[in-house]
Amino acid sequence: MSGGSREYRGLVVHRDQRCDVPGAYPYADYKAHVIEALEESFEDDVKPGAKAVKIKSNGSRRSADVVVATEFRRYYSGPLGVQFESGICFFDSGGGRIVNYPKQHSANCTTKHQATDGWFKPTVRILKNMRSRLVDDGVIEPGCAPSYFLEGLLYNVPDDKFGGNYNDTIVAAVNWILNADRSKFVCANKQYHLLGDSSSVQWSAANCDRFLAAVSKLWNDW
Repeated sequence: MSGGSREYRGLVVHRDQRCDVPGAYPYADYKAHVIEALEESFEDDVKPGAKAVKIKSNGSRRSADVVVATEFRRYYSGPLGVQFESGICFFDSGGGRIVNYPKQHSANCTTKHQATDGWFKPTVRILKNMRSRLVDDGVIEPGCAPSYFLEGLLYNVPDDKFGGNYNDTIVAAVNWILNADRSKFVCANKQYHLLGDSSSVQWSAANCDRFLAAVSKLWNDW
């Protein structure tokens, strides 16, 4: 078992095998065995979900989401010949394959934070808080703007839009996003375009537009 992952806000359990190559130890068996092991330790507090296995808090123990993942490699031709990016892969309850690159995401967000003199991560938190307010007020539905995509959204904003104070940073960042060609935005892991409907790891352009309109109205009416 590995340590925590920013992408999944919990524990990621890895198996060293490409998920698109059949093996002697099928993924379904592997996941079932992980769940069995968790149930032995945490009993009725274990609740398998659509994507993660949820462990409820109990006493001094905090709640956690466990993602049962296998290594995934995306191969491509590079200057040194055939190369690959290593990520993780898991399957949801409906059998859909989800591929992500948490190490690249974390490293790139850290680099962005440093390049903006420490303004990136606090700005992300402000946008997440605004999202939570909009959900609580019923303006947008839960799941319209996941945290992962908000990080990706701000990752595309030029470094010089961050700084001064939080008010100026939010205004500059959101205005830049509203006027940019968002079809060219990339995820923070730089492996996919941020917006699209062809992949489970992309944000629906319609949901992005809905969120931006709601954020703008919330800010202007504050």
